[in-house]
Amino acid sequence: MIKALFLILTPGPAWERVAETARRPGLILVFYLLPMMLVMAVAEGFGLVHWGVPQMNSGVFKKMSVNEAVVYEAAQSLLMLLVILIGTFLIKLQAETFHSRAGYRQAFTVLAYGLSPLFLIQSLNVFPIPVWLVWSIGALLVISTLYHGVPCVMQTDPTHALGLYFMSSLVILLLTATARFFTAWYLSGHFVSLTDSVSRFAARLPF
Repeated sequence: MIKALFLILTPGPAWERVAETARRPGLILVFYLLPMMLVMAVAEGFGLVHWGVPQMNSGVFKKMSVNEAVVYEAAQSLLMLLVILIGTFLIKLQAETFHSRAGYRQAFTVLAYGLSPLFLIQSLNVFPIPVWLVWSIGALLVISTLYHGVPCVMQTDPTHALGLYFMSSLVILLLTATARFFTAWYLSGHFVSLTDSVSRFAARLPF
C-alpha cells in the first residue's frame, strides 16, 4: 500500500528503487501483489455486502451475502492474475519490437507495480461509488505512473521509450477495461444464470 502511494506521489524515485531492488516475479507476487489484491478484495467485498450494487435498468441495490462476496472476489482476483500474466507476455513482446533489453522479469515488474495504483483506488469500492468511475481514476493514475516506470525498468533506448510506454499503457488499459466490463456486467445482473450458479455454490461454503 505504501509503495503504491510512493509510485503515485513520487514516481521517479519510487521506480528507481524498484529497478535497483530487481526482485524476482515470485517475490513480487507473494509479498507485494497478492497482499494488495487481498486488501482490495476485502474492501470491495465489504461494500458488496453492506451497500450492494445497482441492478440493470431498475436502480435497485442488490446486496450480496458474505459467501457470495467471497466467491466473487476470489474469481475477480483470479481474473486479475490472468490479466497480469497476459499483460506481461504482451509487454515483453512489445519490448522486443522496440529493441529493449528487458525480459520477463522486467515486464512483470512493470505490470505488477504499474497496476498497484489501480488496486489501491479500487479499495474505494468499499463505498457505493460507480465501478466505472473508480476504474477511470485508477486507470489515469496507472498511465501517469507508467510514464516513469517503463523506461526505468524496461531499459529501453531513449528513442524507443515513448513508443513502448504508449503501447504498454494501451495493453494495460484494454486488459483491465475488459476485466472491469465483465465484472461490472455480472454485478449489475446481466449474467443471470452465472449469478444463480454462484449463489448455489456460495450457499454450500462452510462459513
